[in-house]
Amino acid sequence: MSQSGRALTPAVLDHVDASLRDTDDLLRTAYPGDDGSRQPVHTVYVPADRMTPALGAQWGAAALYASADAGGLAVLAKRIGLPPSLADDVVPRAHAKLTREPIEDLRLDFEDGYGGRGDDAEDADAVEAARLVADALESGAAPPFVGIRFKSLEQPTRMRGLRTLDLFLGTILEQGGLPATLMLTLPKVSTIAQVEAMVAVSDALERAHGLPERALRFEVQIETPQIVLGRDGRVPLAQLATAGDGRVASLHFGTYDYTGALGIPARHQSLEHPAADLAKDLMQLAVAGTGIRLSDGSTNILPVGDGALDAWVLHARLVRRALERGIFQGWDLHPHQLLTRYLATYAFFREGYPDAAARLAGYLHSRAGAVLDEPATARALAWFLQRGVQCGAIDTEEVIADVGIGIDTLTALAHPARPAPPAEESA
Repeated sequence: MSQSGRALTPAVLDHVDASLRDTDDLLRTAYPGDDGSRQPVHTVYVPADRMTPALGAQWGAAALYASADAGGLAVLAKRIGLPPSLADDVVPRAHAKLTREPIEDLRLDFEDGYGGRGDDAEDADAVEAARLVADALESGAAPPFVGIRFKSLEQPTRMRGLRTLDLFLGTILEQGGLPATLMLTLPKVSTIAQVEAMVAVSDALERAHGLPERALRFEVQIETPQIVLGRDGRVPLAQLATAGDGRVASLHFGTYDYTGALGIPARHQSLEHPAADLAKDLMQLAVAGTGIRLSDGSTNILPVGDGALDAWVLHARLVRRALERGIFQGWDLHPHQLLTRYLATYAFFREGYPDAAARLAGYLHSRAGAVLDEPATARALAWFLQRGVQCGAIDTEEVIADVGIGIDTLTALAHPARPAPPAEESA
């Protein structure tokens, strides 16, 4: 042993360092972590030919009208199970949200919700949808995030889907340039080859239109068993991040295509079915640390008619269930679902705020408490607070007063490996 008491020689240390170089590269490139930018709490899907610049305002008004029929937003909050004090806290925020920004992410659907209408009709609708999106963006009426879902890359719909994408993108670029938050949705993905094909399509479109590299990103819908468990016994989900070449923004679960493909009877198809949970668990594992985000699917039990209250209770529970499992986005299919989307989401963050703020403040300022938090937990606490601010459930001023830090510091704590995103106002 050397005089200093150290047995590991420089040669041994250099060998270890060299042997782990590939691991270091993998962790740095494949697992960069989330970038901290805003993630919408939901995605609203509407048939593409129903696009209008006033769509968001119309959905918000329809939601508030439905709440009035139910006795008011405060009454509905309590009827779906929010304690009175929590309801009093949440209701004004949800009402303001529905008035100011009812839709966070809008997807114009050319797939299942649109169907097959012939090439001439779909060509015209693709061009018109792009023009209307451009109009909405110019007038300030567009949601913060917007995009299209075109038909899948399966053989029967492949050429039609790509034609719609080509027309929509070309038109919107002619109308004023690429929207910063434009998202493309690739449905019914069954193999990694389809993801690789979408990468090639995106690259070709960028070169043709003179766009920066990786300006086009897309989300992958997980709707088939084959993308979860491949024929070779592997889990293709785990290959998506690499196959996507930095373009895959998120994975979205497709409730009914997926559970239907497994033979689950229609009556029992649900976001809560164990088969759905297994798929989402694997999705969550596959993208952990990659920066790719997750979205839950939809429920087709709509809050309309005599069964509206039961449907609201169900939707609120499903929203809360996903949030508790670390899935911060879902699909909404009807204006009335916006009520429980925001009531449940805001209740989740408002209910968790006091504990998260106190624990993070204790961690930062070395104050002893009942829970001894580690750096990883501090990051989770910071990320919770940041998400709450981004969706409008938590005020920036609250964080400054209760935790003693601003949003830039909060973001740096939540995402230490990534540069802070551009400053954003909360919703």
